[in-house]
Amino acid sequence: MRDALDNIKSQVRKLRAYSLRFEPARVKLNQNENPWDMPAEIKAETLRRIEEREWSRYPEFVPASLIQRLSEFSGWPSDGILVGNGSNELIQAVLMVILTEGKRVLISEPTFTLYRQVATVLGGEVISVPLTAELNYDVKALTDAIQSLRPDVTIICSPNNPTGCAMDERDLASILGVSDGLVVVDEAYHEFAGETAVPLLKHHQNLVVLRTFSKAMAMAALRVGYLLTSAALAQEISKALLPYNLNRFSQTAAEVALEMYGSKLEPLVERITGQRDRLYSELRSIPGLAPVPTQANFILVRSSIEPRLVFDELLKRDILIRDVSGYPMLEDYFRVGLGTPEENEMLVSALREIFEGSASHSVGVKRL
Repeated sequence: MRDALDNIKSQVRKLRAYSLRFEPARVKLNQNENPWDMPAEIKAETLRRIEEREWSRYPEFVPASLIQRLSEFSGWPSDGILVGNGSNELIQAVLMVILTEGKRVLISEPTFTLYRQVATVLGGEVISVPLTAELNYDVKALTDAIQSLRPDVTIICSPNNPTGCAMDERDLASILGVSDGLVVVDEAYHEFAGETAVPLLKHHQNLVVLRTFSKAMAMAALRVGYLLTSAALAQEISKALLPYNLNRFSQTAAEVALEMYGSKLEPLVERITGQRDRLYSELRSIPGLAPVPTQANFILVRSSIEPRLVFDELLKRDILIRDVSGYPMLEDYFRVGLGTPEENEMLVSALREIFEGSASHSVGVKRL
């Protein structure tokens, strides 16, 4: 009898599943979350509205009121907006409507590993262009690759996870100018950078912008993402979305969050960026660490001690970070998300203790 696993695509069987091992820790800095919970006023108003609705009924097939709020918030017409169960679902939907065997996806690495994962599962060929030695986007290498290899989709994460680099509007315009395929700009962290590709949407019908409520909006638990593009592209991408893909609770919370963004959530973004700048300076002052400049809510750090050892030592101190040493170009790096001021102080204190201790006996220490 044939083994059931023989039915699985060979490229899928070669992949390692995207996963994150659970490690309990009091200070959790491994997933780039908002360290402050959703403000109580937004929670209370969400619950009030939910209590007024019938839970036995499906949500609206098209969440028109949420899409209208997103249109007002983003400055983009509602017929070019789709919502999803997190922006990850929308990444998948975009690739689903394009990729078949022989279709190509261009990415810069290191970047968010889900792009390669989804593209490979769908049968696409992934082409990779490395970031520069300084871990910035190599715009010339990208434009050269687009002109020579003609990818069907180019994905730019800006700011990029896990490096924190961003691509400015002029460089994005140059990439769009040479692209026949779609250009997808993942703006999961754009609120922390203060830049967006949205103004380019008017001039480039092949541009897709992805955003999420998981980071700046403090809604990671509720899984809400949205997509901005031309009305024609939105109509085609919507065919890859499942019916009722966003539950009523998440829809309602997203609406309330948008309504109260300026008064309740934007101040949190400002606090996070302030903490980012302070933490970056503190990390630079620790011998053996070299933080990378960032425009996101996390910091990539080059370490003179093996990142897995740093991870283990911090975990012993009840602090959880992300070991990214398995990514291309990042064998000496770990990543830390921004916490509260108290959590960031705990992190800095623990790292000073670890690296000062390592300097005294120089075991496993590399020269940066």
